[in-house]
Amino acid sequence: MTPALPIHAVLPDLLATLRERSNAVLVAPPGAGKTTAVAPALLGEPWCGGEILLLSPRRLAARAAAERMAGLAGEPVGRTFGYATRLDSKRSAATRVTVVTEGIFANRIQADPELAGVSAVLFDEVHERSLDGDFGLALALDAQAGLRPDLRLVAMSATLDGARFSALMGDAPVVESEGRSHPLELRHVGRAAEARIEDAMAGAIRRALAETDGGVLAFLPGVAEIERTAERLAGGLPDDVVLHRLHGGLEPGAQRAAIQPDPNGRRKLVLATSIAETSLTLDGVRVVVDSGLARRPRYDRAAGLTRLVTERASQAAVTQRAGRAARQGPGVAYRLWEEAATAGLPRFDPPEILEADLSALTLATAIWGVPDPRDLLWLDPPPVAAVAEARSRLLSLGALDEDGRPTPHGRAVAGLPMPPRLAHMLLRAGEMGLGRTAAEVAVLLGERGLGGNDADLELRLRRWRSDRGPKAQAARKLAERWARLLPLPSGERVAERSEVGRGAVSNGSTLPLSPTLSPEGRGSQDVAACLALAYPDRVSRRRDASGESWASVGGRGFRLDPASPLARSDWLAVAETQGTAAGARILSAAAIDGAAVEALFADRIETRRTLGFDPATGAVQATRERRLGAIRLAGGPDAQADPGEVAAALLEGVRTHGLHLLPWPPAAHELRTRATYAGVGLDDEALLARLDEWLPPLLAGKRRLDQIAPGALADALRTLLGYDELRRLDSLAPAEFVSPAGSHHAIDWLAEGGPRVELRPQALFGLATHPVVGSGRVPLVLSLTSPAGRPIQTTRDLPGFWAGSWAAVAKEMRGRYPKHPWPEDPASASATLRTKKADARAAATR
Repeated sequence: MTPALPIHAVLPDLLATLRERSNAVLVAPPGAGKTTAVAPALLGEPWCGGEILLLSPRRLAARAAAERMAGLAGEPVGRTFGYATRLDSKRSAATRVTVVTEGIFANRIQADPELAGVSAVLFDEVHERSLDGDFGLALALDAQAGLRPDLRLVAMSATLDGARFSALMGDAPVVESEGRSHPLELRHVGRAAEARIEDAMAGAIRRALAETDGGVLAFLPGVAEIERTAERLAGGLPDDVVLHRLHGGLEPGAQRAAIQPDPNGRRKLVLATSIAETSLTLDGVRVVVDSGLARRPRYDRAAGLTRLVTERASQAAVTQRAGRAARQGPGVAYRLWEEAATAGLPRFDPPEILEADLSALTLATAIWGVPDPRDLLWLDPPPVAAVAEARSRLLSLGALDEDGRPTPHGRAVAGLPMPPRLAHMLLRAGEMGLGRTAAEVAVLLGERGLGGNDADLELRLRRWRSDRGPKAQAARKLAERWARLLPLPSGERVAERSEVGRGAVSNGSTLPLSPTLSPEGRGSQDVAACLALAYPDRVSRRRDASGESWASVGGRGFRLDPASPLARSDWLAVAETQGTAAGARILSAAAIDGAAVEALFADRIETRRTLGFDPATGAVQATRERRLGAIRLAGGPDAQADPGEVAAALLEGVRTHGLHLLPWPPAAHELRTRATYAGVGLDDEALLARLDEWLPPLLAGKRRLDQIAPGALADALRTLLGYDELRRLDSLAPAEFVSPAGSHHAIDWLAEGGPRVELRPQALFGLATHPVVGSGRVPLVLSLTSPAGRPIQTTRDLPGFWAGSWAAVAKEMRGRYPKHPWPEDPASASATLRTKKADARAAATR
């Protein structure tokens, strides 16, 4: 006889609602019985002539719900009530209610949008807001609106968020049920900050066992903490207490033992992950010990990695956990935190859609005919940045085209029940003759615990192949089913070679690699090749002697335990990592040969020619390198660098580092100095502004700046100035000084102290003003010499010199050079460079 449950009181209201409306929301607290009572109650309704799908967030809960409903009906599982999960299913032609995981439903509705033969879909535990659950509801609502207005959809929640679901589902009526009202005592025992969680939990569990009666359910964040807590408790438990573990990696038999009463009547102690928070009723549990911690996947969009993070559980989660103790009677919940700290916990777990990798979702909606996932109905629309990142990844896998439409390869990827990366791997590996290995790798990555936890995935695969346990055998069957979906390169089906496949498992050989791959190291190379296809951006090369530090194709740095045998490899095909994007720890990988990497990714390897300018030498270094993403495969000098590109690099080097790098000859320096005095534009700013006009011709065929020919820079500057500017320059800042005597004397424009000219004073006789140069009329420095060329005076004031020290200079010079004129008043004398006799002869001939 079916026991009375709180949900039974509101079932008539729910049934009446569904006779009139297509959608309904059922709010029922944990323990009310909604999971196992609603679907059977719908079977007799006049509109329900087909199958009812009951969605469950976890495989364990799906199987337990089907077994519970079948048990209440007095039937074996698989008759009226069945289930279907990824690794296991029990159903038949007579099955009317099938409990399926959310992922299975998403795949089913995409394959059959009309859901032919389905009368109702019940979404259980929708408050958990899993990505598959939200997506399944969005697709069901879309299918209902366009194809199946008769399809009944019921959202069942354990929390009071029914109003949001009601609005999403077209103002669907909300039916609320009360839960069982059993007393629950909360005991906050706290935890020392320095204490390890397993030590604190072991202590709290011993206390709970001593102070209470009934079964104990202890919540820990993950499998590792469960095992360490079990070690702390080993040998110290009372004889009448039996310890069970409960998590998703256990075999079904071990999971059932943890849920059902002990056949020998012993008191149960169950160490569980958050898998036991909802959907399950553990018979006999009266006590909960809660660590207050949870481990959740968090997607690091910058790294493209999903990592598990241990964090504080939410208020909603710890309330659910505590309620486990009072489902079947009065209970007690021990909490490893102070009572006041509860208010500081986050209220709810964030919806997975806001933090997850949306690759599968984006591809699925594109195939559904909705290019932008945000156009479907969601409680929380997917973030724009996450959708953009997912599209980019799908484009790189060849699953979407440039317009966001699914490609044939993308449709094939979506048709496989696994994430896009793994589906892509399976398809591409199948083309290479590695379909069976790829299917095994896909299962190995999706199922925790298969083959152990070693980082070497090839080693784990070998262990799993020899494991004869129920979970290992179920996983192998799944791999065989996936492998049968793929055609071999020759066109034959993998299934037709199943005997070969079995032989490969037993004798350690593998299917042949593509002819392009190296034949050495076939076993590990098969696994590694599959991983590389799935995660091309994570293929990594060792970058230190210890094998601890690795650089990936995608540019991320990874770390590996140096004690791992994988640390001796030069290359790794990396699958799973954990930790920060800057230095995530490698959890699983396989050694891969460098030649295999180049063969697999030949179309992605780039040959890059780089030109680097060295300001210290004024030279361009031309290098040629082959790169796979961020990894440099090989490189060296590039003797065939394009001369035009080299010249351009030299030009940019000058533009960036300055004109002083050019091999300016004195003539060019002098020209630029003259231009400065004349106000003509040859300063650094002007030359840099017009650099492309005058320098490129000088760089043709050069690799170094010092190879520019002497004089070429001065010629280029003169060409740059043009005729009019050169005339202005020669007028204001001439290269020579023409004396009153008619002699020409080069002006030293680079002399210290300013422009200087050297000449004899006789050439200046008759000059009453000092000569000036430049637009600013700068006095020319006159360096006066004797007839023998020895310096006698330097002046910037010629009239002052004539009127001043000239008398003393002339007196001295008359004695030394009597043949030359030394007049008393040079300002009124005639300029001449001849001796007195030569001047007399010249006068006599006139």
